[in-house]
Amino acid sequence: MAHLRSRHRLALAVPVVLSLTASLGFLPAAASAAPLAQSSAQTADAPNLAYVVNTRADHRTIASVKKAVAKAGGTVVIAYEKIGVIVVHSANPDFGKEIRAVRGVQSAGATRTTPLVAAGTTDEGAADYLTAAEAAKVKAASADTPGSEPLEADQWDLRAIGADKAAQINPGSKKVTVGVIDTGVDDTHPDLAPNFSASQSANCVGGVADTSEGAWRPYTAEDYHGTHVAGEIAAARNGIGVAGVAPGVKVSGIKVSDPNNGLFYPESVVCAFVFAADHGVEITNNSYYVDPWLYNCMDDPDQRAIVDAVNRAQLYAQKKGTLNLASAGNSSDDLDSDALVDESSPDDSTPVPRTVDPHKCFDVPTQLPGVVTVSATGVQNLKSYYSSYGKSVIDIAAPGGDRKYQLPDTPSKDGRILSTMPNNEYAFLQGTSMASPHAAGVAALLKSTHPWAGPAQLQALLKAQADKTACPESYDQDGDGTQDATCVGGKRVNGFYGFGIVNALRAVK
Repeated sequence: MAHLRSRHRLALAVPVVLSLTASLGFLPAAASAAPLAQSSAQTADAPNLAYVVNTRADHRTIASVKKAVAKAGGTVVIAYEKIGVIVVHSANPDFGKEIRAVRGVQSAGATRTTPLVAAGTTDEGAADYLTAAEAAKVKAASADTPGSEPLEADQWDLRAIGADKAAQINPGSKKVTVGVIDTGVDDTHPDLAPNFSASQSANCVGGVADTSEGAWRPYTAEDYHGTHVAGEIAAARNGIGVAGVAPGVKVSGIKVSDPNNGLFYPESVVCAFVFAADHGVEITNNSYYVDPWLYNCMDDPDQRAIVDAVNRAQLYAQKKGTLNLASAGNSSDDLDSDALVDESSPDDSTPVPRTVDPHKCFDVPTQLPGVVTVSATGVQNLKSYYSSYGKSVIDIAAPGGDRKYQLPDTPSKDGRILSTMPNNEYAFLQGTSMASPHAAGVAALLKSTHPWAGPAQLQALLKAQADKTACPESYDQDGDGTQDATCVGGKRVNGFYGFGIVNALRAVK
């Protein structure tokens, strides 16, 4: 399973990325497919790798680089011309080195460390499915609250941010769509079908959008992550199961997980951001990090090219009016520290432990400029034990669940998040993967209330309407006398909660 997780730093706090962006000078616009070019340098037994080649965004430069790609033994898969990103396959082991020397190429590198085969998340632990007997118990409790969905008694998270009351005022507009960039969405689920937007959905695996019927659906029931996320955002209030934070908005599925290993490769994510932007998606949720590197260090040419390519795509989406939100990660890391140990990269071959500076090595897309980073909280409005944090990194917090230390007084007494699963089922999950869609749902309510607000305005509104939450006096969750994490900052903004915990009710008033 991919690492459904991510992190981010505000634009002003990512000088390396910003300086890189400023130097690119690319223009936003739509993608255009390039014809396949056959490679004469490839051999039958050589490993075939995927690359991103980033150029100036003008037609003449891209045409010239395409010729150089073929000469260096590469095959153009697709060229996103107006952001200057070309996806290439090549079996030439020196392709990266050769193409980086070509005039007009600004960065280029491999997007994986293992050969292509015939295509990371932030949920913490396995899913716990709701049984029929458990569901009956929850339904009985839900019936005590008029207008409640059958399973809503277990949805402590909605009440924690006032989403149940917000739905009575404004459940969200059908003119607003949240795109779930993830493992696919089961749009046949009865809680998702009423709000699903097929025209804004696709399978972006490999870098080229496939919009054929059902291409956006998960491969198997085990690829449940995107369906769970979609339900948290926009499960309909239709008297069937659960409710989403914004039960009146549309939700779409943009699948980016590889069918063989579940990884989220850069070219797929580039495709997803461009597709979302070009199809009028107002908000995207990104509960993952781009594989294979948990952190992409700017002094490595391959990792630098990944940052460059995905950054171009997400900035293009922002310029087209899309707000991007992402999860903070489940390592309980201080993302504002001087050094972190990354033991998982690369995750598509053999990981090699390394120490990285998170100010110079970026978790993508979370640490890219303009992306909203979300940490996770439990029913007590405390940072969840697993959630990563960091002053000037976390923008806002939202319910992600905490099954260890924050248990609610609900029928199931489960501190995690209950939502939709493939095959008409429901299950509990926890993680910053679950926090980000809660914030995305609130952003959708804000967009519904302020339809002319752009991404920057929506981000400002998210922060302004959040419940200011100060650092706890003590964060010794396991009671061993040692602080499990250190919160830096004041009540207005700090490393645990950013500008505060999102408030759905305030978003619609």
